[in-house]
Amino acid sequence: MIRIVKPVIIFVLGLSLVACSSTQQAQQGGGGMPAMPPVPVSIATAVEESVPIQVKAFGTVEAYATVDVKSQVAGPLMNVRFAEGSYVAKGDLLFEIDPRPFQEALRQAEAALTKNNAQLKLAEANLARDIANQRNVDVDARRYEQLMKEGISTQMQLEQTRTAAEMARESVRADQAAIDSIRAAMDSDRASIEKAKLDLSYCQVRSPISGRAGNLLINAGNLVKANDVPLVVINQVTPIFVIFGVPERQLNQIAGKSKLPVEASFDDDSKVRGTLAVIDNQVDPNTGTIRLKAVFENSERLLWPGRFVNVVMTLDTQTATVIPSESVQAGQQGPFVYVVKADKSVEPRPVVVGSTVAGKVIIEKGVVAGETIVTDGQSRLYPGATIVPAQGK
Repeated sequence: MIRIVKPVIIFVLGLSLVACSSTQQAQQGGGGMPAMPPVPVSIATAVEESVPIQVKAFGTVEAYATVDVKSQVAGPLMNVRFAEGSYVAKGDLLFEIDPRPFQEALRQAEAALTKNNAQLKLAEANLARDIANQRNVDVDARRYEQLMKEGISTQMQLEQTRTAAEMARESVRADQAAIDSIRAAMDSDRASIEKAKLDLSYCQVRSPISGRAGNLLINAGNLVKANDVPLVVINQVTPIFVIFGVPERQLNQIAGKSKLPVEASFDDDSKVRGTLAVIDNQVDPNTGTIRLKAVFENSERLLWPGRFVNVVMTLDTQTATVIPSESVQAGQQGPFVYVVKADKSVEPRPVVVGSTVAGKVIIEKGVVAGETIVTDGQSRLYPGATIVPAQGK
């Protein structure tokens, strides 16, 4: 019995192995390699769009205007009328300097003008009197001259009247000179009054521009000098400038256009928009760049003097083939994309990429509009792999 059972068991096991092998081959389609399932991926279609030609650079924010506020008169600094770091408007009162010495100078100048005005009236009265006297002696001189011709008057009387007339004329000239001198003194008094008023107005130091005040450089109680150290620095930040440089090879594209749109952005993706305002008059020979200045309204005051920003300036627009930027992969031979063929298989294709705009990359060579490319799931792909679009893609 043992001799009969052993061959039977071996035969049954052999049949089982053959059956299993046949089943696996049937499941594998009769080939020797296992069939891989389709890979779920996200896809997109390359399209032809109008895209901007842009220049990207790093820029520095610069105040539209910076003013060092100084005192124009000397004296004790009595009061500070603003808060450090606050925004001030043009004409706002910033500092007060002791006005009493300048008030006294004004009173003295006004008093001198009043005195000279009284002297002028006296001199004018003297002039009027001497003019009347001159008329009388002139009449006497003419009368005595006639009497002399008639033999009634003597030569001595005629000479006396002529002398009196000459003295009267000299008195009139002296009165006129005195009036001119007094009027000149009054003009000087008026100038002194205006200067005193101006100095008195300088005792109130006001903001020359609208902007943000910096740190207080001199505290109340200190003695300030005229046109000495600044009391505070004010930066005008609305509008504001952004300074940046671009390669000189793009100068012709820039110089031929006016008010090119410029966008400044930060690391937190916040953006502000402005326009090109100034092109420098020379190229920097050390860096080969041209210095540009863009102006921004900065109504929300996001731009801050001295801050670094990313700058994008749009030069023009062009029609180009674009695909999502995440489609492009880095390979040993350069960038490439997976292109989906009609049978749902993929092939890697090298591409020449241009600039990236708003999440899309310009394809200069390698893909044409209308072709389907893989945008996500490339890590599981290989040449000839079959794909299936992921749900919702």
